[in-house]
Amino acid sequence: MPAYHSSFLEPPQVVGNTAILPIKTQFRGPAPQYISNPAEQDIIDEALYYFKANVFFRTYEIKSEADRLLIYITLYITECLKKLQRCSTKGQAQNEMKTLAISRFDIPGDPGFPLNSVYSKPANQTDVELMRTYLTQVRQEVGSRVCEKVFGDDGKPSKWWLCFAKKKFMDKSLSAPGQ
Repeated sequence: MPAYHSSFLEPPQVVGNTAILPIKTQFRGPAPQYISNPAEQDIIDEALYYFKANVFFRTYEIKSEADRLLIYITLYITECLKKLQRCSTKGQAQNEMKTLAISRFDIPGDPGFPLNSVYSKPANQTDVELMRTYLTQVRQEVGSRVCEKVFGDDGKPSKWWLCFAKKKFMDKSLSAPGQ
């Protein structure tokens, strides 16, 4: 069975070789405005929907620039789940997600980025800043949505999400070894 790929085949903007797609968010940042029907999925909804299936794949064939963003979000969801394992309340989890989203992280082209072989470095300093601020905005929104999925309405952590915290998509991790 092949891995699931993004349905966003024509991104409005590309930095390096990664798509900059519209997202439904309340966080400030450079993401293009999401104009479509609010019931439609954005790239984050798509990543969350395919996460449990895609996380088992050790290889992933990249078919579009949006797939690179899907890979990044999938790896970030795993990082979120690692942090959420240690949280007992929804409030504590939301604080952890906010902290994780704005903490220092590597982008494609940085020496510590785990997938530099499949991502292109942004062409100039403007693109570097755009990618960093866009990924920060994506990380904030992903953290918020993962927190809602894991803690839901009852405020108790879902073992059906947290059991995926130890899985490594493509045998990669966004965090340094030992974290």
